[in-house]
Amino acid sequence: MFLGTYSPKLDEKGRLILPAKFRDELAEGVVLTRGQDRCVYVFSNSEFEELHNRIRQAPVTSKQARDYLRLLLSGAHAETPDRQNRVTIPQQLRQYAGLDRELAVIGAGTRAEIWDAEAWNAYVEANESAFSETAEEVIPGLF
Repeated sequence: MFLGTYSPKLDEKGRLILPAKFRDELAEGVVLTRGQDRCVYVFSNSEFEELHNRIRQAPVTSKQARDYLRLLLSGAHAETPDRQNRVTIPQQLRQYAGLDRELAVIGAGTRAEIWDAEAWNAYVEANESAFSETAEEVIPGLF
C-alpha cells in the first residue's frame, strides 16, 4: 500500500527518485498515466493490469467508459526504475500535470500520485475543511 507524502525534485532530464518506501512495490516496473485532478498516477505493473481488466469489463456502449479508457491508456507510459531508483516522467505527462522542479509524491493506497508541489499544497488547502467536516457516508461502509 502506498502511504505518505514525499518531496523529491525533478531533475533536468525529467526524472525523479522514487521514495524509498515505494521502491519494493515498484521495482519490477511502473505505469505512469494521466491522473484525475491534473496529477500523474503511478501504478505497479500488476496493479495497472488489474485496473485495466476491471475497466474493460464496462460495456463498450458506455461513452463514459470509452472516454475514460481512452484518456487513461493514451497517456500511459511503462517505465522501469534505473539503478538509482529513478523513473523518467515523459514530457507529455509533465505538461499535463504542470510539473516543475518541486514535486509532491503522495501515497494513495493502490497507487502513488505525482503533483507539482504548489498544486498539491493548493489542493490540500482547498479540501482540508471539507475533509475535516465529513459527517456522512461518502465512501460506502466507511462511516
